[in-house]
Parts: sequence; C-alpha cells; structure tokens
Amino acid sequence: MNAVTVYTTGPNCQRCKLTKDVLTRMGVHFTEVDIRQQPAAREYVVDELGYTEAPVVVDEHDHWSGFRPDQIERIART
Repeated sequence: MNAVTVYTTGPNCQRCKLTKDVLTRMGVHFTEVDIRQQPAAREYVVDELGYTEAPVVVDEHDHWSGFRPDQIERIART
C-alpha cells in the first residue's frame, strides 16, 4: 500500500474529517499533518503543490485537494 499523507486544517474542517473517515473505513493507513501547526507543511502544500483548500492528500503517485471518494477508492485498491 502507498504511503499517504493528509494535510488538514484541523478538527473543524469537515472535508478533512470526511476524507480521514473514508480512508480509515477503507483500511488506508495515513499520516495526518495539520498545516496550521507546521509552517513548512503549509508552505509545501501552498507553494509547491499549489493548493489553497484542505484537505490535501498526497500518495506516491498523485495528489489532490478536497473530499474525493474516487481518489480514495483508487488508493484503497493499490
């Protein structure tokens, strides 16, 4: 299974919560990084990846922003 990182904006982000819940339900292990707490992670998400909305999910092959069940399913199959 891929290494998956979920960059979030904390517990009040509903799309972040949905993404983490579905990843967990589908058995996908992930590391959560709160970009409000880690400036270097925020810089990576905004400046390098170009995203301005959370969550941002990064795996070995792709990355995306927002709640994307289709992408979560893709990860779960690998």
